[in-house]
Amino acid sequence: MTLRVAMNGVTGRMGYRQHLTRSILAIRDQGGVPLTGGGRVEVEPILVGRSAEKLAELAARHGIARWTTDLDSALSDADVYFDAQVTTARADAIRRAIEAGKHIYTEKPTAETQADAVELAQLADKAGVKHGVVQDKLFLPGLLKLKRLLDSGFFGRVLSVRGEFGYWVFEGDWQGAQRPSWNYRAEDGGGIVMDMFPHWAYVLENLFGRIESVTAKAVTHIPRRWDESGAPYAATADDAAYGLFTLEGGTIAQINSSWCVRVDRTELVEFQVDGTHGSAVAGLRNCKAQHRSATPKPVWNPDLPVTERFTDDWTEVPDNGEWDNGFKVQWERFVRHVVDGEPFPHDLHSGARGVAVAEAALKSSAEGVTVRL
Repeated sequence: MTLRVAMNGVTGRMGYRQHLTRSILAIRDQGGVPLTGGGRVEVEPILVGRSAEKLAELAARHGIARWTTDLDSALSDADVYFDAQVTTARADAIRRAIEAGKHIYTEKPTAETQADAVELAQLADKAGVKHGVVQDKLFLPGLLKLKRLLDSGFFGRVLSVRGEFGYWVFEGDWQGAQRPSWNYRAEDGGGIVMDMFPHWAYVLENLFGRIESVTAKAVTHIPRRWDESGAPYAATADDAAYGLFTLEGGTIAQINSSWCVRVDRTELVEFQVDGTHGSAVAGLRNCKAQHRSATPKPVWNPDLPVTERFTDDWTEVPDNGEWDNGFKVQWERFVRHVVDGEPFPHDLHSGARGVAVAEAALKSSAEGVTVRL
């Protein structure tokens, strides 16, 4: 069978690179998604967006037969609706897709507010359509290796999680910015909290435990930037956020998120997990570990130079398998969920949970309080 997927927002960077070319077109080129009981499901993209010129060019470049600027027309012919638009446009489009009886797969955040995100999940349940939310970090090699360590009991009791995410996004004046300008305008749905805290929510809750409280500080470090045309604009959205999460069971997580930081890490995001029996540092692709039996005994002495290379005391966690693109893997699982009913926990309810955590962080920052969830 063939599953027709209306893809809205694929002229954007993430929608094009990860979802269209590296997921749907890769699945198309491999002959579809293999089903558990045998057989395959092919996928046929229908491109949707606002720019006819961009859509026509993408369709011609990749041999895609159908594109349209009319969402209702696309929905009338599709089985699944996928949304990678700007956040401000997402909830309304998803509602229309649900009303049309289409299965839903969407980027996060699923809506601008928790109330709207919960409403979407309830509407989808009532309509009886399958629904899923992109939670790509869980399907990437580094965190899969970290989960392997967790499942094996390697850490003993997990004490803390420390995450560092970010890189320097150029202001756009003397060097072009590598992210769209709307990301830095609150009125257009921008802001690092709403962009990244839904990620941290599903990472923490899927691997370590439910988030019980959030304390956060969101700031705008760079108040003036330049847009794609070179015009200056006021950056009204938060471009950095510093969060402290208390998890069920007592684990403490601290995660710094910033588009105003220069990278001195192996990867653009890293998580260090410390437990009673061992520690690990995981990025998106790599993971290294240190068991308590192999932990050195540093002695603090500021009067002498450090001669030990602490980074040499860690062991790389092996691949022990082949890793496919994380976005593609999750797409394949969602296709099997739609066709075969394979369990898929990453739904609109989990997406609403991510929005709730982001809202809690913004409230914490604005009021200077710890917010319980």
